[in-house]
Amino acid sequence: MTVHSQGATTSAPQDAPPKSAGRPKVPTAPTGPSHTAPRGSRRLPSGWLPYLLVGPAVLSLASLLLYPLIKNVILSFQDINKIEFIQRKYPFAGLSNYTELLGDSTFWTVVVRSFAFTLANVALIMLLGSLIGILLNRLGTWMRLVLSMALVMAWAMPIVASVQVFQWLFDEQFGVMNWVMRSAGFAGYDQHNWFESGLSTLTIITILVVWGSIPFVALNMYAGLTTVSGELYEAARMDGANGWQTFWKIVFPNLKPFFLVTTFLEVIWVFKAFTQVYAMNKGGPDRASEILPVFAYVEGQSQAHYGLAAAISVLTILILVIVMSFYFRLILKQEEEQ
Repeated sequence: MTVHSQGATTSAPQDAPPKSAGRPKVPTAPTGPSHTAPRGSRRLPSGWLPYLLVGPAVLSLASLLLYPLIKNVILSFQDINKIEFIQRKYPFAGLSNYTELLGDSTFWTVVVRSFAFTLANVALIMLLGSLIGILLNRLGTWMRLVLSMALVMAWAMPIVASVQVFQWLFDEQFGVMNWVMRSAGFAGYDQHNWFESGLSTLTIITILVVWGSIPFVALNMYAGLTTVSGELYEAARMDGANGWQTFWKIVFPNLKPFFLVTTFLEVIWVFKAFTQVYAMNKGGPDRASEILPVFAYVEGQSQAHYGLAAAISVLTILILVIVMSFYFRLILKQEEEQ
């Protein structure tokens, strides 16, 4: 019962809830703008940032590679020789450049020569590079360092400078090889011309290309071998496996992606080799050592058949893409199996 009187204290009823010990919290409205993005929304920078970072590289590649490629394809459908080039006339020739090439036996001879040159070089590069990589893995620290430095110096040597060295080694009058052959007792090497035929010229170029490409394979092979566990080698030795069996059963399965990718790169680099072939003997003698890139250059610059040279380069790209497509499928199949 509540009694009201002036100056008296009013007592609470018995069934009233007890007062909280602390002051109740009153929610307040935010005074500033909210910094939390609504759920489901996405800010523009987070979505466009990768494209903005890749954009300059894509534009550079498009300007340096895509535009010249398109112009070259257009040029391959035009009949432009020296007179048309001087007069700045670009008559449309349709498929005449391609039909002329596909019906020319010289073009197919150069195609076969290019494939044979590529096959010989890639086989030697992969074989010798893999052997040197295995040697690097078995050498001591100091000998490995010396051999690695020698490989790096050979790899870093400019191509034109290495061509000059090889030209001096096989020089007709002052060449080291003629002196070596005479010193070894072989007759007929008095001022012998090592560049008298296309086969001998391509053989010297092959030695040059292999010498300059081995370091890449050898160093990558050594790097791959360091990832193979030593326990696998120990298990192979305990099972009585010899060196070849160890390589075929242990090394090759673990480094199969390395062999696929490296061979893929070497095929591309050797097939489009231009500087070594042209600087050595300009595709001679009598254009007998030309491969497709040199054949296109000679037709365009020396013979002034610009439309025909463009068609040769386009066909070279198509041939390389077709050949590499089968190999690329093999690489993708290997990745799917893993």
